[in-house]
Amino acid sequence: MSQRQDFGGHVANDKSALSAYVPPLQRTLGQPPAIAANDGLSYMSFARDGDAGTAEALKDALAEISLGEGRRVIDLIQNAPGPIATRWGLGFRDYESCLEHIRATGITAPEGGLALPLPYTIYDRPTYSVVPSNTVWRDPARAEIAEILRQNEADNLRRDLYFPQIMRDARRIGEYYPGLSPESPECMDRLGVSLAHLESACTNFYDAAEVERVFYPEIEKLLLEFFPGATDALVYNHDVFDKDYAGDRTEDQDHKNPGVNANYANIVHNDLNDNSGRLRCRELLTRNLRNFGRVQNYSEDEADRKMSRRFMSINLAKPMETVEQFPFVLCAWPSFATQPYITNYRIYDDRVGETTRFTYRPDHEWYWFPQQKPNEVSMLKCYDSVLDGSISRWSFHTACVDPTAPANARCRKNVVVRSFVFF
Repeated sequence: MSQRQDFGGHVANDKSALSAYVPPLQRTLGQPPAIAANDGLSYMSFARDGDAGTAEALKDALAEISLGEGRRVIDLIQNAPGPIATRWGLGFRDYESCLEHIRATGITAPEGGLALPLPYTIYDRPTYSVVPSNTVWRDPARAEIAEILRQNEADNLRRDLYFPQIMRDARRIGEYYPGLSPESPECMDRLGVSLAHLESACTNFYDAAEVERVFYPEIEKLLLEFFPGATDALVYNHDVFDKDYAGDRTEDQDHKNPGVNANYANIVHNDLNDNSGRLRCRELLTRNLRNFGRVQNYSEDEADRKMSRRFMSINLAKPMETVEQFPFVLCAWPSFATQPYITNYRIYDDRVGETTRFTYRPDHEWYWFPQQKPNEVSMLKCYDSVLDGSISRWSFHTACVDPTAPANARCRKNVVVRSFVFF
């Protein structure tokens, strides 16, 4: 039997990996296969001596780079004389050129909306990103490898183009879907996005300890109240975004401090997928791995039982002040439910995460919350264990530049928490 075949989610023929949880392959009803390495199977299937498959992922990353296809796409973008005709639509190298095209062609948005450029990848192959904490960056014996990987990290965003999209006001979802409230679990089930409200008692979102002590329980309470039938909610980490922050931005995973992000995730993506949604949940429950929240001590059998019922991952974004620029924007599930996602592998020393990217489609259904207030919490689904197509599996999201904002508009300051909700 091949190493890539599994029984009950476990590798069958390698003693060092017998206890490694390998999520069996899944696909939503009606969704095409993912664009992924290893026929879509998690790198946990290659676990050796507890490395979670990271050595194999690093090897594949170098092999992918050596093919030169990523370099070819960059050369195409750099050498094209004007707008680039892709098989998905007309793309532009920069924001301003795309914005000029939108204005010249008269693309308009409904009331409360915007027509604007959004960056999508045009590289529809699996990609790899080695996280800053990986020891490869500090290993003198692997300096040459690190330089190859460093160039690849710099090249990742050079394979993106801007495409015209329409942003709809998410507070008006009921106008697009009569009878559907954006402030309802039905909206999350149908679209993968929704809105909640919270008056937080947290006074300093730059203080990671206070965020964990005060904000995490608030969000867990919100989730349990928002979703009927939910039995447990776990907030397991958070990020703070503030481009103009003047204090210490240092990330300290050992002390559960994510630091402060100066950059916004300006690429269409989702944080999880079919593999990583289950793997991330499992490693939190049984290993407490990189969990900033309540300590979890489930046995493997207990985790199996908990995950045999429906569970989902929800990201929640709360502004610290009214958002004026770089809003957080969300795409609704029905508009991409039949589109394959592209897997991006994030290589740590002890795990291989999987995020997803998407190529452009003109009918993607994008939403934003204009002037999102501090008591408004935008919610997006990153994973749902229900596979029959009856409800949303996930949404995807990005940051964008609002072309109608004044030049002195303040950049978004917000906190994003990640959670699992169990039923």
